[in-house]
Amino acid sequence: MEKIMNEKKTKILVVSDNHGDHQILESLISKYKTEVDAMFHCGDSEFSPEDKVFDYFNVVTGNCDYDPKFTEYLVSDVKETRVLLTHGHLLSVNTGLERLNLLAQEKQAQVALFGHTHRLGVEYAHGCLFLNPGSISYPRGEYSALGGTYAIIGVTSDQFEICYYDRSFTKVPELQFVFPRK
Repeated sequence: MEKIMNEKKTKILVVSDNHGDHQILESLISKYKTEVDAMFHCGDSEFSPEDKVFDYFNVVTGNCDYDPKFTEYLVSDVKETRVLLTHGHLLSVNTGLERLNLLAQEKQAQVALFGHTHRLGVEYAHGCLFLNPGSISYPRGEYSALGGTYAIIGVTSDQFEICYYDRSFTKVPELQFVFPRK
């Protein structure tokens, strides 16, 4: 059977750790609300759960979010892809992804999104894509000079395409990855 050449990608925007920076989330909404299929916020917004930005973002609690109306994790199906969203502090992501992997397996997630470390990273393991978009406002690590990052995941039936962007919506050439779905 011939593969359809123009298979439509599902697009998922992922952001985390804006720590009170409202303008960047409003800018992301304005730019992407009609371009992506879903938007996920990995916590530490420091906003109220009733904030209007969460009309657009799926969101979870972070260690700096104190309203009990925020949930610890969220499982969402975006078209045919099951996404697990968490901040990661309760799963000790600073020391490894073992506990996040166990939760992803339990929830049958194909994508696990997390924040907390303020360090971007992506890997495909155990049949799941694990992605940290880094902090959009207070980045740490090797790419902190970018001033903040977010990610867009393009999902097709056979692969994940990940592109990281800086705060000015510029694609970072060295931060583009493709992983086959197994």
